[in-house]
Amino acid sequence: MKSNPIHRFKTISEYHRQRGLPQPEHPLISLINFEEMQYLGEDSPVSWSMDFYSIALKRNINGKIKYGQQKYDFDEGVLFFIAPGQIFSIEVEKNKVLETSGWMLLVHSDFLWGTSLVQKIKKYDYFDYSINEALFLSEKEETSLINILQNIKQEYQSNIDKFSQDLIIAQLELFLKYADRFYNRQFLTRKISNHQLLNRLEELLDNYFEMDDLNAKSLPSVNTVALNLNVSPNYLSSMLKVLTGQTTQQHIHNKLIEKAKERLSNTNLSVSEIAFQLGFEHSPSFSKLFKAKSGVSPLKFRNSFN
Repeated sequence: MKSNPIHRFKTISEYHRQRGLPQPEHPLISLINFEEMQYLGEDSPVSWSMDFYSIALKRNINGKIKYGQQKYDFDEGVLFFIAPGQIFSIEVEKNKVLETSGWMLLVHSDFLWGTSLVQKIKKYDYFDYSINEALFLSEKEETSLINILQNIKQEYQSNIDKFSQDLIIAQLELFLKYADRFYNRQFLTRKISNHQLLNRLEELLDNYFEMDDLNAKSLPSVNTVALNLNVSPNYLSSMLKVLTGQTTQQHIHNKLIEKAKERLSNTNLSVSEIAFQLGFEHSPSFSKLFKAKSGVSPLKFRNSFN
């Protein structure tokens, strides 16, 4: 099967040219109105990769956006984030013109050097979420974010002086913090679907640790668990952190300790045998984790039942 061609954009200026836009007013940062963007007709889906950050607030998209292996149909205002080097594609029905509205902010990594955001931007996990984990905005939230985007545009359109970069960085950091808040709100307001995901996680881990051949497969990784739940690892950990206060890795360890306690209290298996059954190659590693989580060694825990 032939893969889609991938168009890579190294600079924001190159992206502007491809989309029929005038040269950017600043080479390292640009706010684009989707209604002014030119869409080139393609016989097949085309994938894109950009060497800069993209933050897109889109509405009324009549095409399908694919990000990684996920596809998503947009029918309301959403915000999604793409980090440099990630691949996404747009699929449009044959003989149909792609229509969309909204804004896209492009920020090259070079613009962040020497600023507080060069490291801080990496802590925002939503740059690694999939498209189907986009942020759905209320009208009030959307208005707040658009105002910040317009402030950024106004600043880079003004005469550049020694304050310009700091003011733009401050606005960009404010935007990212608001997005972080809105994502946390979304985790809480979508309780039904998120609690269903939590239940599926518990069931998945229960089944995993009951497998007879677990010792041949080792411990489940965060990536493996997320793949089985059909979500991205960062999204899963972020959602769990809001709902339970714990990350995916902590949930895996908690389930492991729960199963270990069952076997220590209900079987005559040695600590080494239990460790091996639960996917540990070396018994000391199991004992160290058990004590860290339980406050006592496996043997001391077992002896408390005698």
